[in-house]
Amino acid sequence: MSIKVALAGAGAFGIKHLDGIKLIEGVEVVSLVGRELGTTREVAAKYGIGHVSTDLADSLALKEVDAVILCTPTQMHAAQAIQCMQAGKHVQVEIPLADSLKDAHAVLDMQHKTGLVAMCGHTRRFNPSHQFVHKKIAAGEFNIQQMDVQTYFFRRSNMNALGQPRSWTDHLLWHHAAHTVDLFAWQCASPIIKANAMQGPIHPKLGIAMDMSIQLQAANGAICTLSLSFNNDGPLGTFFRYIGDSATYIARYDDLFNGKEEKIDVSKVDVSMNGIELQDREFFAAISQGREPNASVAQVLPCYEILHQLDQQLAA
Repeated sequence: MSIKVALAGAGAFGIKHLDGIKLIEGVEVVSLVGRELGTTREVAAKYGIGHVSTDLADSLALKEVDAVILCTPTQMHAAQAIQCMQAGKHVQVEIPLADSLKDAHAVLDMQHKTGLVAMCGHTRRFNPSHQFVHKKIAAGEFNIQQMDVQTYFFRRSNMNALGQPRSWTDHLLWHHAAHTVDLFAWQCASPIIKANAMQGPIHPKLGIAMDMSIQLQAANGAICTLSLSFNNDGPLGTFFRYIGDSATYIARYDDLFNGKEEKIDVSKVDVSMNGIELQDREFFAAISQGREPNASVAQVLPCYEILHQLDQQLAA
């Protein structure tokens, strides 16, 4: 496997991808795109990336580039994913795929037109903790009765994970809820047939709800309760409780515990304990093998259909 990659977005999440990619044999990041040229050059120098630009089109013009990973602001995802495929490049766009159902469909339409690999960064499908549970379900050893999920941050201003100012505004529904909505349907292997949402007051400056509650039900009867907040002053992160017919599992990113808070060894579930690295490995393997990846645009589209339903419900 020899794949040359352009990465757009030299911020906190772009760096996570760069750290993961350097562990993957046969893959090289040859171009880095960022909003500020000076900062982008500093990151590129650290990772030995030769080409730097503030314009994605410059990277797409490089003939040696096979694939692009987009870690740019949410509002740019759909248009840039389409732009990459129009240039003949495979694309992985970080979650969310889009911030509207119309744009999500447009990305899928372009994938169908080009036949290129188009994948969305639904990382929970790749975290070893969630993979462990998925394997138990596939083996018939565990069935989900309920998922209880908490997604909590303290973000009352536009700051990223590194404490740096953002040029865009994050969103509880179209970004953070997407992780759980997709994961719930994927783990249940059953489509979501009921969805309900409530949100708290709109922030006067950010213009978004800072608190939200979502309820889901799959066709097989399993239910999910999701609580989200940008107002929570610790502990921070997303915590998943799987309540099933034979066990209880608590997933915290790549780590897994049983209901008694005893840690479960998931180090042998995959070749790495890093969900982002595993996500990238799947993207590159799909390109090399000419197949559809796990978390392809087609596979995650039902998630955005549910988000659209919830968005309309909240607007009404």
